[in-house]
Formats: sequence, structure tokens, C-alpha cells
Amino acid sequence: MQLSLFTLLVPSYEAGIEAYVGQMGFTLIEDTPLDAPKRWVVVAPDPVAPPRLLLAAATDGPQRDAIGAQTGGRVMGFLETEDFARDHAKLIAAGIRFLEEPRRESYGTVAVFEDPFGNRWDLIQPAG
Repeated sequence: MQLSLFTLLVPSYEAGIEAYVGQMGFTLIEDTPLDAPKRWVVVAPDPVAPPRLLLAAATDGPQRDAIGAQTGGRVMGFLETEDFARDHAKLIAAGIRFLEEPRRESYGTVAVFEDPFGNRWDLIQPAG
């Protein structure tokens, strides 16, 4: 078994695609209409390897309230890079807000950022 897909609540499919594909540079893997207004929208930082994100448009109050807080303020995802400086600069240029300056840890170079909905992510270049 392997983890292949995680659901992420977003305000709308369009907002989710703009954030993850337009700003964060993910690849749109699939956008298939289902029973209206639902769609199967899958994005991924790596178009070949899992895991991927299933963007789910929030449909009610509790789901809307959970947008950006699905992990209770903890880091939700870890984006691993081979070139921290390049990807850090690219995300900043795309309007992504980092919550801290990059720092070196024993495990690598890392900085926490928020996606446009408030979910926290680590951008990390592993040591070695």
C-alpha cells in the first residue's frame, strides 16, 4: 500500500486551481465534472509520483470553517526541493507568504509558508 491522494478543502475549485497550480506551481492532473456542482480536481507537485491533492470545494458551514485549519495550525505538507533558494524565490514571486526566514537545521534547510487559504507548509531541502 501507499498513500496516493489527500483531500484538501478549498473555497472553490477555481480558487484551489489558481492557488496550487497558478501560484505554487503544481500540475493539474485531472479536472473531471461529476454530478453538478462537484468535480474531481487533482493536483500534484510531481505529475508522476504520489501523493496528490484532491481539491474539494467546501459545500457547507463546517467545511468552509475548516478551510485553512484542517491540521489545527500545524504544518500540513512538506514540499521537498533540490534547490531551496530557487523554489523559495519562485514562491515569493508568485505571492506566497513565508512565515519565517529560511533556517538551517540538522535535517536540512527549511522555511514555513502558508498557501493562500492559510494551510501551513514546509519548503525543505534535505541535508546531504
